[in-house]
Amino acid sequence: MRIFSARTLAAAILLWLGLGGGGVSLARDLAPMPDYRPDQRVSGVIRCWGNPHMGAVLKRWEEGFRQYQPEISFSDNLKSSAMGIFGLNEWTAELALMGRQIYTYEFYGVYRRSLMLPVELEVATGSLETPHKSFALAVFVHRDNPLARLTLKQLDGVFGEARTGGWQGLAWSKDAARTAKGNIRSWGELGLTGEWAGAPIHVYGPPGIYPGGVTFFQNRVLGGGDTWAGGLQEFEDRRKMMAALDQDRYGIAYTGLCYQTARTKPLALAEREGGPYVEITRANVESRAYPLSRAVYIYFAPDTPGGEPANPKVDLKVREFLRYVLSRQGQEAVAGEGDFLPLTAENLRAQLKKLN
Repeated sequence: MRIFSARTLAAAILLWLGLGGGGVSLARDLAPMPDYRPDQRVSGVIRCWGNPHMGAVLKRWEEGFRQYQPEISFSDNLKSSAMGIFGLNEWTAELALMGRQIYTYEFYGVYRRSLMLPVELEVATGSLETPHKSFALAVFVHRDNPLARLTLKQLDGVFGEARTGGWQGLAWSKDAARTAKGNIRSWGELGLTGEWAGAPIHVYGPPGIYPGGVTFFQNRVLGGGDTWAGGLQEFEDRRKMMAALDQDRYGIAYTGLCYQTARTKPLALAEREGGPYVEITRANVESRAYPLSRAVYIYFAPDTPGGEPANPKVDLKVREFLRYVLSRQGQEAVAGEGDFLPLTAENLRAQLKKLN
């Protein structure tokens, strides 16, 4: 039996009443979304490979879709995000469910078979703070630290280093280049005074990933770069990382709210100087107002008639299912799962445009 905290129960009651931050935005965002109406009847099996932590929401999508398309069945193989892309590469899956964006080298498998790249669709917003469910990234400092907010540029200055550019998907962008003048290595450089003015910033973070992979934090904060501040302390175990920060008045770290300790606090973040500075809350993550909100994805590989890449098409049953996912009913299924958050209406329209 699952035991709910008082905080979770209170949030659920507010959501049911339509009074909570998440409930208000949910009612506002889902209302203008298009209803799913089948373009045509489809049949057959849709093979879904990928992230096991998306299993619950996938089941909701499948059950809802079969109410409209009863001749469809599903075959799910949810081992990992990496396995999802492997399924596309080897023609053993129609859909790859991903808790992260595809890495640069992972494009190759689909491309070598058809001279086309896999198509990326955002299908939900990540969670606020649920482990393994693409939670929004919070930036923490010790509770004694008087700092309350940062811009993403300042965050880059703290965690990053001089670089010649960064990876944006398959493209190397020089727009991300910067010199060492952008480094921030003391709390005084962030405007703190007194005992904090000359104190060094102690930087904590999760470990870097293998070559060819760029994390969400690198994309959003470092412009896709892979040069980090000297002295970065890497922790595989996020709880140990936050326990270390709990004892370090001059430290800073990023991870999920689920790992917060009694003596640490999250900072408000802004896209640019002047704000607005946004707190990490469920409503702000759901609306994508919080800058380090994440998404979850489905990737598919377009079919190419006769092996010609000039006129790609989408398997009809796959297209119908994705239209369902990107509908009001599909996003209600996301909300019902409880951890992942629905897309905004604006973002959903952008995904439908890519699908169509």
